[in-house]
Amino acid sequence: MLVDFGNSERVFNGNLEALGIDPAKLDAMALTHGHYDHFGGMTGFLEAHGKALKPGLPFYLGGEECFCSREFGPWWSDFGALDRKAIAQAGLRVVFAEKPSILADHGFTTGFIPRVSFEQPDVPTRMRVGVRADGLGCAPEGLPAEKRSVTLVPDDFQHEQAICFHVKTKGLVVITSCGHRGIVNSVRAAMKVSGIDKVHAVVGGFHLLPMPEDYVRTTVAGLKELNPDCVIPMHCTGIAFREIARRELHDKLLVGSTGTRFTFGT
Repeated sequence: MLVDFGNSERVFNGNLEALGIDPAKLDAMALTHGHYDHFGGMTGFLEAHGKALKPGLPFYLGGEECFCSREFGPWWSDFGALDRKAIAQAGLRVVFAEKPSILADHGFTTGFIPRVSFEQPDVPTRMRVGVRADGLGCAPEGLPAEKRSVTLVPDDFQHEQAICFHVKTKGLVVITSCGHRGIVNSVRAAMKVSGIDKVHAVVGGFHLLPMPEDYVRTTVAGLKELNPDCVIPMHCTGIAFREIARRELHDKLLVGSTGTRFTFGT
């Protein structure tokens, strides 16, 4: 499966080719949340490979909010919108996964991630409600009731989801891409959905780059309490987390980069 698509179709398609990934073999696609740096490469991917994809390939989204056009602060510049027309033309089957969903028969999504820890979502973007003349945007009737009658709303990431697997004898592998809802909240959501308390790996962006050091330190403590076998920070996690986690988590901390491959076996 493919989870998110970066912000550059050239880079995304180039990386697929470099890694030898055949799009015709995909069983599912998923978008973790509606930020351009996570879906910007998708339209170019569909243009290049759409005809090779399996008919009706499921595309998992956390809800209609994923389609809202967004603006990025503090100057509220245009941050793009997911192209519904390109998705339809490629023959993808959109699956709204506001609730936990089985993903490609062997993974699952968390669905909506409740706030159960100290974590507060950072709000770097706001959503513009409604469909534009060019067809981009979100239908108000598909949004939560409190967001239907407004024009602009701060992004609280109700639509964000994590992608998870249960590795036999090892525990949960929880994959976030930004973790705006909070990385501890995301892992706890996966635990509640699955009924599995053992966490094997936490992988992805933890969105700690803009956070103060005390907040980062508390996050590391929260992860340490969950006792995963390994923690693999990426994307928007930030250097401060790595430095603190290296002292607190020791050899449980693994650092990857573009092209790094991790294999979670039973």
